[in-house]
Amino acid sequence: MEEAQVFIRNDAVDVHVHQVPIPKPRAGQILIKVVASGTNPKDWKFPAWMEKFNGVNTGDDIAGYVHEIGDGVLGFQVGDRVAAYHDYMAPHGSFAEYAIGEGYATFHIPDNISFEQAATVPLAAMTASLALFSRLGLPEPWFKEKTWSPKPEGGVLIYGAASAVGTFAVKLLQKADIHPIICVAGRGKDFVRSHLDESKGDVVIDYREGESAVVAAIRKATKQLRFALDAVSEKDSFSVVSQVLAPDGGAMAVVSPVGPEECPENTRVEFTDVGRAHRNEKEFAYIWSRSFTLGLKEGWLTPHPHELIPGGLQGVQTALTNLKEGKASAVKYVLKIKHN
Repeated sequence: MEEAQVFIRNDAVDVHVHQVPIPKPRAGQILIKVVASGTNPKDWKFPAWMEKFNGVNTGDDIAGYVHEIGDGVLGFQVGDRVAAYHDYMAPHGSFAEYAIGEGYATFHIPDNISFEQAATVPLAAMTASLALFSRLGLPEPWFKEKTWSPKPEGGVLIYGAASAVGTFAVKLLQKADIHPIICVAGRGKDFVRSHLDESKGDVVIDYREGESAVVAAIRKATKQLRFALDAVSEKDSFSVVSQVLAPDGGAMAVVSPVGPEECPENTRVEFTDVGRAHRNEKEFAYIWSRSFTLGLKEGWLTPHPHELIPGGLQGVQTALTNLKEGKASAVKYVLKIKHN
């Protein structure tokens, strides 16, 4: 089968497509015939940051058909339409004709969702759910009517709300009925606004207005903000979030590691490593993967807008280069995998 290897050379993306054997699923795993693969910023960042990922198939968003099932996998059969969040620490990612999904991180694709749409969901939706409900400890949607599980009165801030992670976080907060949702976005602000309920205080703020203006707008939108998801996790976003959280105690989920010297006083900073879904939070991944199927079927979870990059696996080069150059806004690049 064909597989794409991702290299970063001279600060540029360099993708090689080569032939490798079709993998065999081990116990608990599912071999998926890939129809579509999503892409994520980590797909080029990991090879750039860590030598062990240079030359690796870094794709983690799988959508396709169940081809073979390993021992002990329940709830799936050959031919099922499925999507899966692939373990980035393991081989056989989604930039290939066949990929391996773990049974607990694989979910059925409803008939109303295409493979290309489904490929936008796994990693980003898992990251958003982990950030909100595991790292920040917000009440999950099934607790929304329980008086003993109170919602945060000041709502939640989502910085980078037009990103796939940010947008899925908005949708999950809507399902959990947690408001106001205070969003920070740029070019994708109109897209973000379409997902908000302004009658409940939801608002989107344009980061291009400058840091002081963004801080002022957030403070105007909510009192005593105690929870934030920074889906950008770079210097500028971290600075804004640090200024607006309640000084007597707040919690911030970030998607990139932050050193203790950078953490603001009285703020709990939680690194949302989505890889935890494949290690010490497998139960969480199992529950939320099944919830993704339900949400896609019922419509409260919708796929992220996508742009199909032509060329099959040859398109990995274009997709990751575009991501590296910051060209994506409110869109996820998806590849249609061609089989020989």
